[in-house]
Amino acid sequence: MILSPATWIWLPLIAAIFSGFTRHKLITFVLLTVALVCALIFGRVEPLAMAISTVLLLVAHCIPTLVAHKRNKRLINLCWTVVILTCGLLFLHRLPGFNNLLVLDHVYAGPQSLPFTMYLNLDKPIAFFALLLAYPQLVGNKQKLHFKGILLAIVLLVSLLPLASLTGALKVELSLPDWWWLFALNNLMITCVVEEALFRGLIQQSLSRRYTWWFGLITASVLFGLAHIGGGMLLALFATFAGLGYGLIFHFTERLWCSVLAHFAFNFAHLVFFTYPALAH
Repeated sequence: MILSPATWIWLPLIAAIFSGFTRHKLITFVLLTVALVCALIFGRVEPLAMAISTVLLLVAHCIPTLVAHKRNKRLINLCWTVVILTCGLLFLHRLPGFNNLLVLDHVYAGPQSLPFTMYLNLDKPIAFFALLLAYPQLVGNKQKLHFKGILLAIVLLVSLLPLASLTGALKVELSLPDWWWLFALNNLMITCVVEEALFRGLIQQSLSRRYTWWFGLITASVLFGLAHIGGGMLLALFATFAGLGYGLIFHFTERLWCSVLAHFAFNFAHLVFFTYPALAH
């Protein structure tokens, strides 16, 4: 485990993410500004990355106003294209100028697990804030909960890890490494938030509003699976089914934080009860 003074940069960033779910826009972006300025001072963000982030957030901020005033659709589509493409590059760590912090370098969750490396990212969270500005409905609303549907989603998610162990990709291995708290903090407040914001908050929700709920659910889940294709076809397949579980929870709660919590619980159960990230052959 590698911790440095620069690690403290992520505290205002995580606070900004939490604030984003409370819809306090001013507090959210004050905290984000503090985090980015500190990152610039510590050399974790370079001026080019700061400029790209600023332009992205400004373009995202303009979209709801353009939509509300029924401005030129081509301009709206252009803004959305800029936001989606830039967020995709942030998601894939393809934009220059972000020096993400290495905190876990080839560590082992257990004796039968593959080595695991983890960074604290600054680029991926920027995508969350951009989507929050561009799509105000991102975090959902407070509709009545549908407990039968939620139970169905939980059953699906609970069954996936044992099924993965039957394929030989995982193996039961009880472990709680000393870096579990860092994994949990990063996974809950950064990884799961950003992924759920993109796939459930934006893609699933917007397609469900435009077409049907099941079309949005399936499309977002398939795209979520494809995003994991780098780990092989089997991982992509299981990620697709996991995406269906997270998507069902989002559909039946209409609250983004619920799908984030489900996503985190699934990942943390994977860490504690099975070989993580996979079985070492």
